[in-house]
Amino acid sequence: MNIRTKARLPAGAEAHDTALPAAGMRLASAVLYVSDLGESVRFYRDLLNLQACVGTREAALLVSDGGSELYLRALGERAPRAPGGIGVQCLIWTAPSISALHRCEQVLKERDAYIGTQIGDGFTWAEGRDPSDVPVVITHPEPNETTRTHITSRIYAW
Repeated sequence: MNIRTKARLPAGAEAHDTALPAAGMRLASAVLYVSDLGESVRFYRDLLNLQACVGTREAALLVSDGGSELYLRALGERAPRAPGGIGVQCLIWTAPSISALHRCEQVLKERDAYIGTQIGDGFTWAEGRDPSDVPVVITHPEPNETTRTHITSRIYAW
C-alpha cells in the first residue's frame, strides 16, 4: 500500500516522490526529558505496556514488544517544559486494537491524566498528560490502516 501526499509543501521544501511506501523507514526511538524518572517509567510502562530494558539513576530505556524505544532522561524540576517551543511537543502512539486504546484511556483516567477522546476521519484519538505534563496521545487504527487526509487542528494547540 502506498500513502500519497495530498498537501502542498511549504516554499523551499522539495517533494522527491509523492508515493511514500508504507513499509521502510520508521521512527525507532524517542527521547523525552522528564522531571521524575521513577514516576515517568511507571506511567509509560502502565499506559503503553513498555518494558524497562536498561536504567540508571538519571535515565531509562523502555521498549515495546514491536521494537519502539522510549528513552527517558531525568532533569528534575529545574527544567520546566516550554509549550510551543522548538522540539517535540507531543508523543503519539498507536494502539493495536480499539480495546487496547480503551485500556489506555482507563489508565489515564486512573492517574487523573485523561483529557479526552475524539473520533473522526477514520480513527480514534485519546489524549492525556504524562507526569511531566507532556501531552501523550494514543490513536487507533494504525496509520498504515487508515490514510490521514489532512493535518488535525489539535496539533496547533500544544
